[in-house]
Amino acid sequence: MTRILITGANGQVGFESQRALALLGDIVACHRAQMDLSDPASIEAALDRFRPGIIVNPAAYTAVDQAETEPAAAAAINAEAPARLAAWAARHDALLVHYSTDYVFDGRKAGAYVEDDAAQPQSVYGQTKWDGEQAIRRSGARHLILRTSWVVSAHGNNFLKTVLALAQQRQTLSIVSDQVGAPTSAALVADATAHLLARYLQSPQAFPYGTYHLTARGETSWYDYARHVVGLAEQAGLRLALTTDAIQPIPSSDYPLPAPRPANSRLDCERLERTFGLLMPHWQAGVDHVFSQLSD
Repeated sequence: MTRILITGANGQVGFESQRALALLGDIVACHRAQMDLSDPASIEAALDRFRPGIIVNPAAYTAVDQAETEPAAAAAINAEAPARLAAWAARHDALLVHYSTDYVFDGRKAGAYVEDDAAQPQSVYGQTKWDGEQAIRRSGARHLILRTSWVVSAHGNNFLKTVLALAQQRQTLSIVSDQVGAPTSAALVADATAHLLARYLQSPQAFPYGTYHLTARGETSWYDYARHVVGLAEQAGLRLALTTDAIQPIPSSDYPLPAPRPANSRLDCERLERTFGLLMPHWQAGVDHVFSQLSD
């Protein structure tokens, strides 16, 4: 069986990938102790030890605001580590699957971004993720770069879980309403990746390598997303300190942060759907499923 090495096994996508990819090969799930992406020697040692045929890299430096004051740390994990993974993959004829982000764009486009739109990252996080993408493309390795956004799951930290916690503590919430995107479940990202890898394993020579967008269908704002989550909690009979009517919309300018957020995080997934015969589910389906896992 093909050995599949997954980085960031404790992360949202890394955790779900262990389940989704289990039928495709021999899974090696690497936590930081097994592979520290900030340490070049640790990366090389893990790859040489496990010698995977497929490397799946959901690990990233995702502290978006902290990256503004720790650019070297962000670059080490988001740019330099993918470059090393890709170089090893090229030397050993392995496939690298790497996840990127809507933050490579400036968020100012009127419609959804397509894969070939110009990258104009506005933050250290976005720039380092873009640098990682470029390093992979230059490496000559067989690769898939999958851009996603607004990831949510029952495992790890995310907006849904934060809103649920705050709704049980506060009588009012103010949520940004002028940033739009598609909440995308980590399970969807992992399951779609499994579909792509199954096709790769059938015919590596004919496989359509490259960059694809992978998000749920539809769009919402952080404000409407929060109202949806609190509405689910109300329907489930959870004890809350507020109702959906106590959630107030605010502009991004009222909630300044060190790193700018894209106003438009929408990613067009037509290339992925057309190429691989997929139909992305609506974002509410994934959010509702995650909520059901948390509330059981």
